[in-house]
Amino acid sequence: MESIADIIDILGTIAFAISGVITATKKRMDLFGILIIATVTSVGGGTLRDLLIGKSPVTWLLNSTVYIIVITTIVGIIFRRQLRYVRKSLFLFDTIGIALYTITGVEIALLVNLDPVICVALGTITACFGGVIRDILCNEIPVIFRKEIYASACIAGGSLYVILHSYGVSSGINAVISGFVVVLIRTLAVVYELQLPSIYSKAEREQD
Repeated sequence: MESIADIIDILGTIAFAISGVITATKKRMDLFGILIIATVTSVGGGTLRDLLIGKSPVTWLLNSTVYIIVITTIVGIIFRRQLRYVRKSLFLFDTIGIALYTITGVEIALLVNLDPVICVALGTITACFGGVIRDILCNEIPVIFRKEIYASACIAGGSLYVILHSYGVSSGINAVISGFVVVLIRTLAVVYELQLPSIYSKAEREQD
């Protein structure tokens, strides 16, 4: 399980670091700014998760995550023009990132025997809050706070992981199935422009 979790964590780190690089280069940040955005996007959600469960030092301080982020950032900067020309590239890497990090967060929560609902919540936090910090630092409204289906996809995938885990499905198969559900829901929501119901009336929206 640990080896699978490590692989998922590395892939998620790479995906989120690239999404951070894409966002930072669009804002024309300097090299230091790009590295900072890539870093907070990659480790922001995991850091909050570790603090909530009382884990100290936080996970990324104890492994090679920093080196992975630096290398990915350098590669992302070198190929930034190619990434920019790939339509929906930010969406692609962001979606892969939330899928992988949802699984990582849920797995860690299960290892410390937390309630299933809390496991799903921690998986969602792990997946979403790095992007929240990224968007705030880049002066944008975080995707999770808009009408787009974002966190909901993480909740669905995380819930499925917990359910399959309770039935004894192996972590590898479970990760693939649950991660695919996150990607599928998020992709369908964007392709078909699906949104969460709005609490505001048409008149209120027109006033804005």
